[in-house]
Amino acid sequence: MEFYDYDTRVAAYAVIVDGDRILLSWWNGEGVGTPAWSLPGGGIELEETAEQGAIREVREETGFVVELTGLLVVDSHVVAPGDRTIETDRWARHLRIVFTARVVGGELGTLEVDGSTDRADWVPIAAVPDEPHVGLVEVALGAWLDRRA
Repeated sequence: MEFYDYDTRVAAYAVIVDGDRILLSWWNGEGVGTPAWSLPGGGIELEETAEQGAIREVREETGFVVELTGLLVVDSHVVAPGDRTIETDRWARHLRIVFTARVVGGELGTLEVDGSTDRADWVPIAAVPDEPHVGLVEVALGAWLDRRA
C-alpha cells in the first residue's frame, strides 16, 4: 500500500510525572472503544508544531499549563477501516509523538468541551497496569521507565 492510499493522523501527547504518579486523561471511548485512561494529548492542528499541539491539548484536557522537557518516543499505530471513528474504507496510520513535560501553571479540573476526554487525574504509576488504559499508555510509560533505568 502506498502512502497516499491511507490517511495519516499526527498527534502529540505528554508524559507528566509527579513523584510516584502520572497525569492521565479519561478517554470516553466516543465513536468506538471502551473508555480508558490515556495520555493527555491529541491531534495537532495544521498550523501547529507537534510541541504547540501537545501543550494545547494538555491544557484543554487537564487545565494545566505545561513546559515540554524532551522528546520521549514516537510511535505509529495502524487502524483498519472498520475500527475507525468515521465511516470509511481507508486504513489510517496514527503517528503519535510523546514528550515529557512538567506542570508550570493552571489547575487540574478543566474539562474538554465536546472532546474525547471527560476528566484527568493523577494515577499512581504502580496502579496503571491494573487500570483500564489504551496501548499508548504502555508504550509511553515503558519508554519513560526505560529512560530512568
